[in-house]
Amino acid sequence: MSSIVIVAAIIIVLLLACYAAYLLLQVKKQQKASLEADKQRTVEARAKKQQVLDDIKYIATAMLEDRCEPSEGVMRIAKLFETLSMSEAMVIEFPHIFEHYGCIKDHPIKDARSALPKQQRMRLDLARMKSEAKLEQSLLADAEKLKQFHFMH
Repeated sequence: MSSIVIVAAIIIVLLLACYAAYLLLQVKKQQKASLEADKQRTVEARAKKQQVLDDIKYIATAMLEDRCEPSEGVMRIAKLFETLSMSEAMVIEFPHIFEHYGCIKDHPIKDARSALPKQQRMRLDLARMKSEAKLEQSLLADAEKLKQFHFMH
């Protein structure tokens, strides 16, 4: 009887050891899949960030080639830097873009602008045009610098 109990105990221990090994393999598979998913997300995030940075350079080029009004370019560039959480770092590199952005960032656009009284639209336009005139050459210099800028990731 005692030998049957010992054999049964050994079989139970072997079965439990096999089950533990199986569970360990499953955990390793899950960890590997998680690492691969993290790597894929990192690659996709870098590609998305690079696309946005390329868009910023494209807008700067459009500003320089008069295909985009300075205020529109500044608004788009600043908003794209905000999406990348790079605004604070880029204020130092491109101070005039962000100075002009500070002047126009709260100006309504599209339907919200159309809904404003004519006098208020004219005041906003005047403020925008004054800022553009004051910063025109500096904005173009920042755009040229931005076009050539190499971003570190």
